[in-house]
Amino acid sequence: MISADDFRRVLSHFASGVTIVTTADAEKRPTGLTASAFTSVSLDPPLILVCVAHSAQSYPTLLESGRFAVNFLRLEQQEASRRFATSKIDRFAKFDGVPYRMTELGLPVLTEALAHVECVTVNTHVEGDHTIFVGRIEACGTSEGDPLLYFRGKYATLSAGG
Repeated sequence: MISADDFRRVLSHFASGVTIVTTADAEKRPTGLTASAFTSVSLDPPLILVCVAHSAQSYPTLLESGRFAVNFLRLEQQEASRRFATSKIDRFAKFDGVPYRMTELGLPVLTEALAHVECVTVNTHVEGDHTIFVGRIEACGTSEGDPLLYFRGKYATLSAGG
């Protein structure tokens, strides 16, 4: 097997979009985390997946809530990405100063995001130190702007003509 450092190094060469996965607890308090492990799974039914570390502050709430939203970040949301990635801020304080709205499904979505999908969890798979959450998309929305990307350990942008 390869080392964890080699694994991180090689994966850093795969450019990915940056997302914030959000949910709310039973008291409707929003919580969330930054994630780049996101992909589409199926068109019929519309399914996506996100991979969440068991050590993530929001993991217990995400597991219990049975639903989540994935917010695709725009270029200008680097600070939000950093805020939701840290464990130095309480999980319920991460939304302080970040514009969001609660949807009909009871999910917090970032109002400045490039796009979002709202999902009901249809399956979970524990693999290593992460759980794979498979979600069926129940609602979605888009707006204009450029995506926030992550490449080789840094935020990146699309090149001209991208």
